[in-house]
Amino acid sequence: MKISKKILYCNSLVNYSRFDTRVVKVGEIEMGGGNIIRIQSMTNTNTLDTIKTAEQSIRIFEAGGELIRITAPGIKDAENLLKIKNHIRNKGFTFPLVADIHFNPLAAEISAKHVEKIRINPGNFAERKLGKSTYSETEFELGLKSINEKFIPLLNICKEHKTALRIGINHGSLSERIMSKYGDTLLGMVESAMEYIRVCKNENFFNIVLSIKSSNTQVMVQSYRMLAQQMKSEGMNFPLHLGVTEAGDAEDGRIKSAVGIGALLADGLGDTIRVSLTEDPEKEIPIAKILVEKYENRTNLITFSEPKTINYNPFEFKRRESYSVKNIGSKHSPIVVSKEESQNETIVADYILSHNHDISFIEIDADSGVDFNKLKQLPDSSVLLVKTHHKNYTGSIRNFFFNLENHNIKIPIILKYSDNCKTKDEFIVNAAADLGSILIDGFGDGILLESSKLSNDFAVQTAFGILQACRLRFSKTEYIMCPSCGRTLFDIQEVAAKVKEKTGHLKNLKIAVMGCIVNGPGEMADADYGYIGSGNKKVNLYKKKDLVKKGLAEENAVDELIDLIKEFGDWVNP
Repeated sequence: MKISKKILYCNSLVNYSRFDTRVVKVGEIEMGGGNIIRIQSMTNTNTLDTIKTAEQSIRIFEAGGELIRITAPGIKDAENLLKIKNHIRNKGFTFPLVADIHFNPLAAEISAKHVEKIRINPGNFAERKLGKSTYSETEFELGLKSINEKFIPLLNICKEHKTALRIGINHGSLSERIMSKYGDTLLGMVESAMEYIRVCKNENFFNIVLSIKSSNTQVMVQSYRMLAQQMKSEGMNFPLHLGVTEAGDAEDGRIKSAVGIGALLADGLGDTIRVSLTEDPEKEIPIAKILVEKYENRTNLITFSEPKTINYNPFEFKRRESYSVKNIGSKHSPIVVSKEESQNETIVADYILSHNHDISFIEIDADSGVDFNKLKQLPDSSVLLVKTHHKNYTGSIRNFFFNLENHNIKIPIILKYSDNCKTKDEFIVNAAADLGSILIDGFGDGILLESSKLSNDFAVQTAFGILQACRLRFSKTEYIMCPSCGRTLFDIQEVAAKVKEKTGHLKNLKIAVMGCIVNGPGEMADADYGYIGSGNKKVNLYKKKDLVKKGLAEENAVDELIDLIKEFGDWVNP
């Protein structure tokens, strides 16, 4: 593929620079343009509980969150935002509040008078499901007309009150009309956003921010890239809010968020981020800070020659072509390599470098004048361990792979990554962000992680986690879990812990634990089983996309989930 107008999503594939977006003002802060990347989170309290919501908002701010989002599912919630805001202001805090709206345009209009920013979801803002899989051209146009009728009044209120707006697409909740024309595709996600953006442009409303999230990191990265490209092709440059939905908790949630957000930040995309964890929202902030700080102060770096052509599609995942050396490369799943034996028998790398396995692992520094003609002469048993010390890891390693392609070299590549971070969170975030940006492009046949500060077993475990977060190799149960918000009517952290305790041994299964129906059924569409909140302490269970048990009491729902897994033959005893 030639580098041309087809590749508009970032300034450069090898040299870091921020995507130039317009400045949007949200209360007292600005985002976009040359401003720092803003950090935000969302409360998980009942919005009608003024004190709890206000106090949690303050805790998020004191942890480092700059914008605080609060759900407003109904009219009463929207009206109560003013009380929450007044309580916060009376405490001496002036940080901006964001109302999160689904299904209810009137709640959006009320909220826009009280808070500094509104988030709407085009998938459920103006249109209702008609139970149709196909729409005629006339019906499709009527849907567009409905958007104008319900969206323009909100824009007028936002203009009057100087309220910013986020148009936030969720992969799991595209409108029925969009699905009928585009299916479950990146183009459908992007067009869902662009319909609303074009209305904003026609109404001369430009105080908008965009997001296009998914729980699948490949889909998330590719959709943001495509949205940025489409914006540029239409002469737009609105700021981007980045996030991976339903990332989960603990190390897995941190890894998945770092893979998706980091891959985009590495390309200069992103003006504000949220790390969504199924934990107390204050715990999201330190992880977000690590990500933001990673991409600061990137001026005066050694630069690379811009490629004239590329041999991969940034909007579609495909592994780089390589030949096989035993089970490394070609169509084999990416492997994990380690320098040492594991101390824990449950965490075992595929290859230990010190062992005799008839493979010649050769270490290469991507930035040290590689002689690519000599690489062509290596024996067929060779596998390269490629490392870089360049601060722009993504640019350096991409540049190396571009040179491999230019010389038609198909040797398998293991990405060797060393980090001297002192904390587990720093190590996880840095490794996942850098390696994820390369793996999601289809480059790399495995990982070797090492740390001088942390145990080898932890490095190996992290390597497997990164491969799973990139959707390249599943070595344990995959969980899709929302971070919870005021719409969730049960303790999702407690439920998630119970589900993980009982199903954590079910390797290769995907299990979703979702707080409500807004994104639940959609975001868990590729899960094998789903546990979805459906009301006050009520739960629905899904087998893939099919609702199979409805309105279960919360206290019985986890056991019912286990029974369902057994019923379909996917259960194995621990």
